Amino acid sequence: MLKSFFLKAVAATALSFSTWASAQAVDLQFYFPVAVGGKAADTIQGLTDEYVAKNPDVTIDAVYAGSYQDTVAKAITASRGGNPPQLSVILAVDMFTLIDEDLIIPFDDYLSTDEDRKWVDGFYPAFMENSQTGGKTYGIPFQRSTPVLYWNKEAFKAAGLDPEVAPATWDEMVEFGKKLTMKDASGNVTQWGVRIPSSGFPYWLFQGLAIENGAILANAEGNKTNFDDPKVVEALDYMVDLSTEYEIMAPGIIEWGATPKAFFEGQTAMMWTTTGNLTNVRENAPFEFGVAMLPEKVQRGAPTGGGNFYLFKGASDEQAKAAVKFVQWITAPEQSAKWTIATGYVAPRPETWETDTMKAYAADFPQALVARDQLEFAKAELSTYQNQRITGIFNDALDAAITGKKDAATALKEAQAKADEILAEYR
Repeated sequence: MLKSFFLKAVAATALSFSTWASAQAVDLQFYFPVAVGGKAADTIQGLTDEYVAKNPDVTIDAVYAGSYQDTVAKAITASRGGNPPQLSVILAVDMFTLIDEDLIIPFDDYLSTDEDRKWVDGFYPAFMENSQTGGKTYGIPFQRSTPVLYWNKEAFKAAGLDPEVAPATWDEMVEFGKKLTMKDASGNVTQWGVRIPSSGFPYWLFQGLAIENGAILANAEGNKTNFDDPKVVEALDYMVDLSTEYEIMAPGIIEWGATPKAFFEGQTAMMWTTTGNLTNVRENAPFEFGVAMLPEKVQRGAPTGGGNFYLFKGASDEQAKAAVKFVQWITAPEQSAKWTIATGYVAPRPETWETDTMKAYAADFPQALVARDQLEFAKAELSTYQNQRITGIFNDALDAAITGKKDAATALKEAQAKADEILAEYR
């Protein structure tokens, strides 16, 4: 009888403690853009579950919010409605928009130790270019990327090209593209030389051409664009000429989402797309493929891309601290390695590449190193205040030139004038 009473008392105490611990847990809501390709959803859920299992004092509600555009819209709407998430992965280029809307707080407020500051300094500088402003860190790089060039080695071999060598310059891309563009007996193209998508967010891949020609589309303060720089005009002329003069790329707007499939099906021998498609290509290409840095004109170069973690206003001090600890954990080497291998995104810290996990991955799949090595030449993705309006204006200019409605110089001059009008108040 006494033993039974004692066991019941212990069980009741344990249940009471469990209930108390649950009640004391810090609740976090985490918005994540699931529409980013690869195994992102399963991997992020697995990592989140692993963290919560190791940290029972925290609960994390991972809300899969759709595309990047959907995610930032939902985060802004929720914040305006008084119910913001504590944490979200949103495009790095949306940093100025989130600051302008007064929705986020810098991580610096919760990084007090030397170890914390060492952690911030441990990210690749190229990724921090559009994660910091005004001496503060607003974004922590997570699913970051650069565009790279993929090529079909079998198509290269069939065209008499060395299947192990990608074009290193603009001129070589044209030269290779002419040999790779195939037509049937009726003169219809069955395989294009190259495919550079120009739908959705065409500014991103085009920015690679601009950087390679020595141009920067916007300043670091996010309040001035250089759309009508002659170097930008020359880059856009080259992109248009790939279709109209050199005839190695399909004319008109080329769909972003359809590009990997076109590559798999042999409709194009080369494609420009994100390194975030790397795992997708590895698993679905029915041929041997290569990955290379984007070809240069006056220099190597590519824009960075992808999403950062942001801390939202409205969180309690406990929630913000818990959110920072979660971000520090998920960007640590072993977790970051899992994420990179599952998706193809670039591990944003050099130390991740030093783990045994990543060394083994890179030895087995050296294509994964290309985007990392390209960071040496990378520049911040186009990001300004009123970013969606500014990139919309620029995208419209690219569209007008690509579809032949306007020449490149006219389209870009008009875009610059519109951007100046919007950004003047931020200077």
